[in-house]
Amino acid sequence: MKRILVPTDFSPVSLNAVNYAIDMAKSISADILLVHMYQLPVPYTDVPVTALPYDEIKKSAEDRVEELKTHIVQVTAGALTVYTEARLGDTVDELERLCESVHPFAVVMGTKGSSGLERLFLGSTSLTAIRHLKYPVIVVPAETSYKAIRKIGLACDFKDVAESTPIDFVKSIVQEFDAELHILNVENYKDDPKDIAQESAYLESLLGNIVPTYHFLEAEHVAEGITQFAEQHQLDMIMVIPKKHHLLESIFRTSNSKEFLQQSHIPIVAIHD
Repeated sequence: MKRILVPTDFSPVSLNAVNYAIDMAKSISADILLVHMYQLPVPYTDVPVTALPYDEIKKSAEDRVEELKTHIVQVTAGALTVYTEARLGDTVDELERLCESVHPFAVVMGTKGSSGLERLFLGSTSLTAIRHLKYPVIVVPAETSYKAIRKIGLACDFKDVAESTPIDFVKSIVQEFDAELHILNVENYKDDPKDIAQESAYLESLLGNIVPTYHFLEAEHVAEGITQFAEQHQLDMIMVIPKKHHLLESIFRTSNSKEFLQQSHIPIVAIHD
């Protein structure tokens, strides 16, 4: 059974990601694992303070995630199987451990909150997950609702595609949704057209029976070119490979990555080897 792993801190933006995951799970016959990571309070002064016992903090976390599970079961009339975990520790560290245990189809999480603090926290957590988790991470913009996945874009720089493209993940996502695949490249005039042709041929041979459509975009900034194309052509997802492709280095530099995640209205799927 496919499983979608959904971390939540019960904020509006993370609950929106939960709703997105619910609809996705129903569409691909998957179940959901809700995960809430909690931390023990840290005193900010040297003055001793009375803290809640660990057992109370743990129980409160478990109760909240169980309440959310009950709500999901009710609104889906029991059509969706939902599991829960409440864990003490760092969000991304615990997600890594869970992924190695349950091998999820994807991790679905939110980004871009309404307040400055929420934007900073969620953006940082999403980016860390994107960089470190080995399973696909679907980042859902605030207020974005799930709709049928019919068009998926894959950002590609045509550099060593055989070694740098996680073909199995690409194929599994495209085939799961029976979607069109659009290969997006922001043109770099230093690239040799012969090299691009050769690399695109490698990519096509690796994709097998998936026949992509290629788009060579002109834009001053990579992120801007990709998101503008995706909006104009109504793509339902954008796949990126943050660790490998040189094309994406500019997107995932600290100065640009939060802006990229926060400006897009289209879910971004980060995939790794």
